[in-house]
Amino acid sequence: MTFLWFEMLWAMLAVPALIIAYILVQRRRRKYALRYASLSLVKEALGRGPGIRRHIPPVLFLMGMAAMIFALARPAATIMLPSQQATVILTLDVSGSMRAEDLKPNRIEAAKSAARAFVEKQPRNVRIGVVSFSNNASIVQAPTIDREAVLAAINRLALQRSTAIGSGILTSLDAIFEEPGARVTPTSRDPLTLAEPTPVPTPMPRGSYAPAIVILLSDGQSNAGPPPLQVVKQAANRGVRVYTVGMGSPEGTVLSFEGRSVRVRLDEETLKRIAEETDASYFRADSETDLRQIYENLSTQVVFKAEQTELTAGFTGLATVFLLVAGTLSLLWFNRLP
Repeated sequence: MTFLWFEMLWAMLAVPALIIAYILVQRRRRKYALRYASLSLVKEALGRGPGIRRHIPPVLFLMGMAAMIFALARPAATIMLPSQQATVILTLDVSGSMRAEDLKPNRIEAAKSAARAFVEKQPRNVRIGVVSFSNNASIVQAPTIDREAVLAAINRLALQRSTAIGSGILTSLDAIFEEPGARVTPTSRDPLTLAEPTPVPTPMPRGSYAPAIVILLSDGQSNAGPPPLQVVKQAANRGVRVYTVGMGSPEGTVLSFEGRSVRVRLDEETLKRIAEETDASYFRADSETDLRQIYENLSTQVVFKAEQTELTAGFTGLATVFLLVAGTLSLLWFNRLP
C-alpha cells in the first residue's frame, strides 16, 4: 500500500495522544472517587455502573479517527482486477504421440473434450483463439467471440508428425498481437525492397500483459522448430503469460503405430521453465479427469489487469461507520457523545 499524501500520516500521532488523554481522565476520576469518606456510599449512589461498556464508544471513536486519517493520506494499492476484454489462446499439441490411449479414448480426444468444456464456460466477451502445432504451427482459429467457430476449430484438429513447441509459442503470440506491424515471428530486411524489419517491441515486466494469456498443452519433447526456451523469452518480453499443461509422464509410454513402437516422453522440465519464465503456472494431467479439472481451473479468472486503485473512499466509509456507531452507543447508554 502506498499513500499519495504521505505527510498526512503524521496526524496519526493524534491517536496515541488521545489514548493517553483518555487513560489520564479515567485515573483522575478514580482519584476523585477516593476523596469520599466511604466508598460504599459512592457505589450506592452510582448503582451498578456501566462497567466495560463505558470504554466501547471511545474505542470506536479512536478507530474512526485512525481510519479518517488514513483516508486523508489517500491510500492506494495495486489490485489485480479481471480484464473486461480478455483473449485466451488454446495452443494444442497435435503430434502423433497424442494418439496414445493412456487417456480415454486417446490423448487428442481427451484434450479436445477438455478444451470444448473450457470454451463453453467462458463469458461471451472473452475472445478465444486456437493454435495447433506439430512439425510447425498454425492459427486454426483467430481470436473471436464466436463460440461455434472456436468449437469447430477444435473439432477439426488432426494429428501430424513431430513436436514444435517453440513454433506453437511464436504462433500464439502472432494470434494475440494480430494487428499490422505487431507480429513477433522473426523477420529480416528484404535486400530488394530495402523494407525495414519488424521493430522489436519494448520489453515489458513478466506477466504484465493482462488482456491475453496462452494455455499450451503438450505430451512430448520438442524436436522441430526453434528451441522453446529461446522462443519463450519473446513471450516474457511481451508480458504474456504462458500456462503449460503436460500430458503423459517423464518416464514415457510406448506407442505402437504403423508397425513401429516408439517411446514418447513428456518434457516436463521444459514446460515448467516456460511457465516460470512467463510468470504463469505448470499443470500435470495424468487422467481425463485431471485434464478436465485443469481446464476448469484455467478460466478467465487468470486474466487479470493490475490497476493502481485509490482506497480513500473505502477508508472514509469505514471511518464514518465507526464514528456513527460510537456516537449512537454513547447517546443510548449515557445520553452524551463520546
